[in-house]
Amino acid sequence: MVLLAAAICNKTGKAIISRQFVEMTRSRIEGLLASFPKLMGTGKQHTFVETESVRYVYQPLEKLYMLLITTKASNILEDLETLRLFAKVIPEYCKTVEESEVVGQAFSLIFAFDEIIALGYRENVNLAQIRTFTEMESHDEKVYQAIRQVCSFFV
Repeated sequence: MVLLAAAICNKTGKAIISRQFVEMTRSRIEGLLASFPKLMGTGKQHTFVETESVRYVYQPLEKLYMLLITTKASNILEDLETLRLFAKVIPEYCKTVEESEVVGQAFSLIFAFDEIIALGYRENVNLAQIRTFTEMESHDEKVYQAIRQVCSFFV
């Protein structure tokens, strides 16, 4: 499976956060995200939509959508499994699934997304491992924090 991008969008297709996993221009991803709401039919039971070039795999989350954009050659069952993992990550970092909360936790969510996908391919991880990886301490981060704290005393 090649996952091109993952995004959390509102019902109108506006991207709240988006993470591209392969080289792609900004205009290309914005075009793909903008065309998503137009492709969705109302009342359909499917959680994916295909175009000539890509497949949109999505899951409604209250007022938002978790959206994956994959190649058409990808395995739909793997895509759906990956989508479920992405959807489980969101409540781990956001107290409520609302636009303001997603924006507030954008970096945490993107870091978690990066643990799920590497270079367009899914990593073999579960929710507990993602939480562990994103909470790991960094020596460089501790040094930075210490320097920042010392510098704040002199200002």
